[in-house]
Amino acid sequence: MRRFEKISFEQFSKDICNDRKLYEEYSLPKRETRYAAGYDFYALFDFVLKPGEIKKIPTGIKVNMEDGEALLLLDWSNMGFKYNVRLCNQVGVIDKDYYNNTDNEGHMWFRLQNEGDKDWLVKKGEGFGQGIFIKYLVVDDEDDNFKERNSSY
Repeated sequence: MRRFEKISFEQFSKDICNDRKLYEEYSLPKRETRYAAGYDFYALFDFVLKPGEIKKIPTGIKVNMEDGEALLLLDWSNMGFKYNVRLCNQVGVIDKDYYNNTDNEGHMWFRLQNEGDKDWLVKKGEGFGQGIFIKYLVVDDEDDNFKERNSSY
């Protein structure tokens, strides 16, 4: 089943903070319009990204997917056009087996960089990134002797 979930409160406490109220009130990603391709991720707290600064932003979210799918993590196009803010890795690729991995439960993060000349402010609850599900193909003659994922990287 394809779905977003919150990480456990234990993982949230370890990665973000030990605030039960914040944990209970934040939202799962959602599409804002019927024809939107991306599911918007929302800030858990206010943050400012100063010119030249890089920050790793937690989402508190993990994702479960169907076989043959991946989730692409992307910035919003207006972040680059208006503010020159982008993901450090340009596109994050979340694989199905990242879900519930032993290191961090599959907690997804966005690492953002401000290459502009102005502060970029995001308020708690505002969208700051998006995830798009994709189907992918594999070669027909692939060897199926795969390793099991046992960590986040």
